[in-house]
Amino acid sequence: MTSSGPIEIVATRGGAVESRHRVHAVVAGPDGDLVSVHGEAGLVAFPRSSLKALQALPFVETGAADRFACSPAELALACASHEGEDMHADAVSAWLARMGLDPSALACGPQWPRREADMARMIREGRQPGRVHNNCSGKHAGMLATALHMGEPIEGYAGREHPVQRRVFDAVSAMTGMDLSGAPVGIDGCSAPNPALPLGVMAVAAARFAEADPARLGDVRAAACRRLQAAMADAPEMVGGTDRVDTDLIRAFAGRVFSKTGAEGVYFIYMTEKRLGAVLKAEDGAPRASAAAVWNILAELGLLDGEAEAALRRHCRPEIRNWDGLVTGRVAEASEV
Repeated sequence: MTSSGPIEIVATRGGAVESRHRVHAVVAGPDGDLVSVHGEAGLVAFPRSSLKALQALPFVETGAADRFACSPAELALACASHEGEDMHADAVSAWLARMGLDPSALACGPQWPRREADMARMIREGRQPGRVHNNCSGKHAGMLATALHMGEPIEGYAGREHPVQRRVFDAVSAMTGMDLSGAPVGIDGCSAPNPALPLGVMAVAAARFAEADPARLGDVRAAACRRLQAAMADAPEMVGGTDRVDTDLIRAFAGRVFSKTGAEGVYFIYMTEKRLGAVLKAEDGAPRASAAAVWNILAELGLLDGEAEAALRRHCRPEIRNWDGLVTGRVAEASEV
């Protein structure tokens, strides 16, 4: 194992450093071994939306995805933090309708699309944001599908004690190898419960998802991991959307690497060929910092080839521009400045 201090990410202006961020990052294997640690592997953080692929496992394992004939795009939406573009909102609406539900069943609140162009168009058209525009609506549609398939009430499905969430927590516990009974539980932005976990434990879970080994996970869970991976590779635009880092990364690596961002500067990376997982957390919660540090981790592991660099540079090494379009600085790792 290699270890060092947190990855230091800086924002520059006029050739000088204007802001600094510290990013903790852990790379682990499925056996629980830590491959590299930058900062503290024991740092406890909420994974937030980075956890979604693991939260989607019961949706596939129970047979709910098959019961409702869910497409790869819908499976990808179950793992997504999407932009709320029409392609996302329309897909979730159609999925709900197929289950005999409407958007009011979703426990996530209404949210404007993230892109200004989409929001402006809705305003011009006199439309209000709905629950299907919420970046977590796909995850919630998957949870509703699970409740319906299992014959459980959909009311309160986002509550910690509902069978849907108990299954999710059981899956996360099994993938991390950690008893979650004493873990702090927060309420995510979409109203679903989210357990706080050490970074090292999360990285191991990511590695196990990436490996998808039946000998380790059992046939059903391993197949669910592989099916979700295939769905994200098939429909990366559903995982994020236009100009989103997750979508661009998944597309660039063509199924060899998957990623999932989370609020407050959390980031999961699933590396299927290397059978490794990585988790990053910016101390100050800055998404630009964790995205920049992803570049360092991919480079460290020999994954940052020319195609990946071209796809990720604008996300991980972005220029900073003012309102007139002038380049005023950039975001980079401190040693590069």
